[in-house]
Amino acid sequence: MVIMDIYSRYIISWRLSNTMDAGFCTEALQEGLQYATPAIFNTDHGSQYTSEEFTGTLQKAEIAISMDGKGRCFDNIMVERFWRTIKYEMIYLYEFRTITALKAAIADYIVLYNTERLHQSLNYQTPAEVYRISKQNQAAA
Repeated sequence: MVIMDIYSRYIISWRLSNTMDAGFCTEALQEGLQYATPAIFNTDHGSQYTSEEFTGTLQKAEIAISMDGKGRCFDNIMVERFWRTIKYEMIYLYEFRTITALKAAIADYIVLYNTERLHQSLNYQTPAEVYRISKQNQAAA
């Protein structure tokens, strides 16, 4: 799972798990909340995201909860697009023999994605550049 700032497409936090429990998602959420507190948090209807543990964390932080409509992948298109990108640019190209190796590769890719991968929709800037500028503008306001 990833937590992405939709405006900049910056990956704020992420976790990988081979289970469907809510713990790893809540852990990523708690990490992400150390950097930013959004007004609205959008997810799909996965059991991890509808769990009391996850929704309770959002409610405690006074964040409005938004969930995609059933079968509506376009409601969370930026995150879905990220998953497509990482699969085609990294995951499908290599064989990972362990979860540890996969986690390390994902960590490296997210650094590259945030700091080096230019996005046409961001005026050929990186997500990190746009995220930094938006945070500076918020602080100045």
